Amino acid sequence: MTADATGGVEIGGALARLRRATGLPVAFGGLMESGRPRIRISELSGTTTAALHALAVTSGSGLGGRAVALARPCAVTDYPSSRQISHEYDAPVAAEGIRSVLAVPVVVRRRVRGVLYGALRVAEPLGDRTLGAAVAAARDVEQALVVRDETRGLLAAARPAAARAGRGAEWEQVREAHAALRALAPRIGDPGLRAELLAACGLLTAPSRAGGVTLAPRELDVLSWVAAGATNTAVAERLGLRPETVKAYLRSAMRKLGAHTRGEAVTAARGAGLLP
Repeated sequence: MTADATGGVEIGGALARLRRATGLPVAFGGLMESGRPRIRISELSGTTTAALHALAVTSGSGLGGRAVALARPCAVTDYPSSRQISHEYDAPVAAEGIRSVLAVPVVVRRRVRGVLYGALRVAEPLGDRTLGAAVAAARDVEQALVVRDETRGLLAAARPAAARAGRGAEWEQVREAHAALRALAPRIGDPGLRAELLAACGLLTAPSRAGGVTLAPRELDVLSWVAAGATNTAVAERLGLRPETVKAYLRSAMRKLGAHTRGEAVTAARGAGLLP
């Protein structure tokens, strides 16, 4: 089994931010393999060899494995001579020429999902600022994985609900899922997953019965939550907008749909196949 490939975008972005924030010459990382207590190094930044690429690091082994086992950041000043870690991976570490290394676990819902590493090619301490930046980068990955997990859960729940929908309560479930999925879309860094999510939103809507109406993405986001029964204040909280901005998007959508009330706008959008 391999590590979840869709996390590579988040890992790669976090490594780039880590290097920019700290000046570290080398960073690398990867996610836990499905069903196995080990991570697979999939993303490299600043390396000069392929020695670390695809390396499988078992929980408890080496610096990264120690970080996985303890679920907390770990660091060594001189990797080859450190007595704090086991040395199964000395050969690839030596081939890359790194000495001082830190490893920060990516933890989602109390489960380690991956590890980010940062390294120097000289043996000198890595300060608190560097460790703090690495922890912040790991938190970014954690948030991205949470969003991805929520998205997949919503997709899994929405598709069967849409297939069997016919009663009022089931349609309300579809409508709430549609609104939640659209709200998640802007937060997803992986373009492939974001496109999959938006395509699924399209599957939840009915075929267009009244052409010629096009809403901007944010107008549709707002109207989706309105259709699910949310107030302007609740919509603002869910979308990270100001209430005044929500009102502006809603007014614009109403104007395009030829509606005079929120309810009319929702009805018109459903008639145009824009909402489930």
